[in-house]
Amino acid sequence: MNKKTLIIVNPHAAGGHSWEIFKQIESKLEKAFGQLMVAVTQKPDDVPQHLNAAAKANVKRLIVIGGDGTSHVALNALANRPELKMTFGSIPVGTGKDFSRLLHIPSEPEKAVDWLANAKPLPCDLGKIEYLDMKSGGKPSMRIFHNIASAGVSGEVDSRVNRARRRTSLTFLRATIATLLKYRPQRISVRCDEKEFYSGKSYLLAVANGQYFGRGMWIAPQAAVDDGLFDVVLVEGMPRRRILLALGTVFSGKHIRRDDVHLTRAALIEVHSEDGPLGLDLDGEEGLGQDLRFTILRSAVNILRSQG
Repeated sequence: MNKKTLIIVNPHAAGGHSWEIFKQIESKLEKAFGQLMVAVTQKPDDVPQHLNAAAKANVKRLIVIGGDGTSHVALNALANRPELKMTFGSIPVGTGKDFSRLLHIPSEPEKAVDWLANAKPLPCDLGKIEYLDMKSGGKPSMRIFHNIASAGVSGEVDSRVNRARRRTSLTFLRATIATLLKYRPQRISVRCDEKEFYSGKSYLLAVANGQYFGRGMWIAPQAAVDDGLFDVVLVEGMPRRRILLALGTVFSGKHIRRDDVHLTRAALIEVHSEDGPLGLDLDGEEGLGQDLRFTILRSAVNILRSQG
C-alpha cells in the first residue's frame, strides 16, 4: 500500500493509554501503510479539521485508534465529506469493541495492524437517524451510525457507563442490570418500510447495521453491513423478572427465539413515543430524542475488512 494514511488517535481511549499504544505500533503501521499523517483528537470537533488537512495532502485512507465512539465520530465526519472518498479502518482499543468484534479484528494492537494490512476496502452501509434532539431543546438533529442505534433502556445504560470512573470488562453488564432494575418500558409505535410493525410498551428497539452492542451482546445475529437493510430487534415490555432472565440469552443470540422479541428487516424505520422522549444509544454515544426516523445509506463508505 503506497498511499498516505491519516492516523487519528483518541488520547482518552484505553484508559488514557492509546497514545502509548500508537507509539508501540507506529513503525509497524509505517511498514504496512507507508507515510503516516498523525492527528490527536482532544474533542470530537477536532476531527473535521484533520480531515481537511488530510484532503489537502491527498490522503485516501483513515485509520482510527480508539473505541466505537471514536469510529462513530470519524465516520460522521466522513459522511459529511463524501467527496473525500477515504477508506476507513480501525484499531480497537476502547471498552466495547463491538464493531471490531463483528469484523473479527484482533484485540491485540500489533495483530490488528497485520489484519488491516491484509484487509480489503469493501463497501459498507451506514445508518442515518433523524430526530428531535431533546438535549438541545427539541431541535432537529441528524447522526450517522456504523454499528447499532437503539432507543429505550440502552440510552440510560450509556449514561451509567459514561459516568463510571473506571471501565472494566463488566462495566456494561453492571450498568445494564442496574438500569433494568429501575427502567419503566415506554409505549411506542414503530413503522418499518411504511407498514406498522409494533405498538405497545417496549424495553428496547435496536436498529442494527452490525451485530453486537453493549460489549458483546449479540443483539442482531443475522445482521450484515452490506445488505442494504437494517435488522430491527424490538424487546416488548414485560415483568422485570422476565427481562432480567431474558438478558442472559442476548450474549448467545438465543433471545431472537423468544415470543416477546420481535424481528424484521427494513430500510426505513419510524418511531414515535407516547410517553415522551426516548433514551438513545448511537454506537455507544448517548442521546435523548423524539420522533425518530432511521434510513439506510447503502455502500456509503469503504471499510477495511476481511473478505472471508
